Amino acid sequence: MIKIKNINFQQLKQKFQVKKPWDDVIIFVLNILIAIPLFIILHQNLINPNWFLNIDRIILFIVMIIVIQIILRLLRTIIIFCIIIYLLVLAYGSTIGNYGFNSVFEDYNSMMYTMSYNPYPQDIIIAKLLPFPNKSKIINAIEYQNPRIRNFAIKATSEHFKNIKGYAEYRTIIQCFAVFKEINSRWNYVSDPKAGDYIATATESLLYFSGDCDDHSILMAASVRSIGGTPRLIHTKGHIYPEILIGSESDLEKVNFLIKNILFPIESHNKKLFYHVDERGQIWMNLDYTASYPGGPFMSEEILGALTLD
Repeated sequence: MIKIKNINFQQLKQKFQVKKPWDDVIIFVLNILIAIPLFIILHQNLINPNWFLNIDRIILFIVMIIVIQIILRLLRTIIIFCIIIYLLVLAYGSTIGNYGFNSVFEDYNSMMYTMSYNPYPQDIIIAKLLPFPNKSKIINAIEYQNPRIRNFAIKATSEHFKNIKGYAEYRTIIQCFAVFKEINSRWNYVSDPKAGDYIATATESLLYFSGDCDDHSILMAASVRSIGGTPRLIHTKGHIYPEILIGSESDLEKVNFLIKNILFPIESHNKKLFYHVDERGQIWMNLDYTASYPGGPFMSEEILGALTLD
């Protein structure tokens, strides 16, 4: 009986065994895919001794590659088998489910964000890189195509800044600021149940303009997107807040003038604008519920993740 089981195991092992040199190629590629994001996380969270030519970081990466390579070789058969199952699951998710190959690419791409990230004077360096909390639920909750959300946003544009003249190229941003003014002037912060996070849809929050930071962010993002704006959500420690895409530095200068002199002169008087600059040089402005004007102070400065809504 023991011999039969041993023979069956050997046959199964040989069946899933990838022939050389392809097994080494697969393991090496998998090693790189694991090592790069892991290195980013360790690099951002370990104290930097500032060795000459960053030799400490080079040594760290080499050691990681060696260790991961040894582990993958020891688990060679199991790893190949797991990869096959993983690919089948992703294939199913791509055709039927909500998480497939495209989702994996987006998540891996976001983890690579800091590799080309250049800090600017008013920018906040991403110190950690974590999965965006409740990502799928939040995306589904941003109901920007719902007629109730769009009607609300349109109504806000008719009540605020409707008669601003001479800034046709910034009409959409001005209208998004009207949405910001309407939501933030009415927002009532209410905590989630003790049992855990409750993700309210945009239409739910529209009923009473109440909820916590993620509910506010969802409603703001949905409303802004429903009238042509480009929002994104920023995840910090214990907090989520929305931002809006402004554009280039020259766009920022004009938007700064609008906010300080025309749209929010009282709220922004003698105050600074807070924004982030992404890896493409595009500027994103804070729309948090704690701010009385677009670009108000950040409640929390350490960014853990970003969820962009194209």
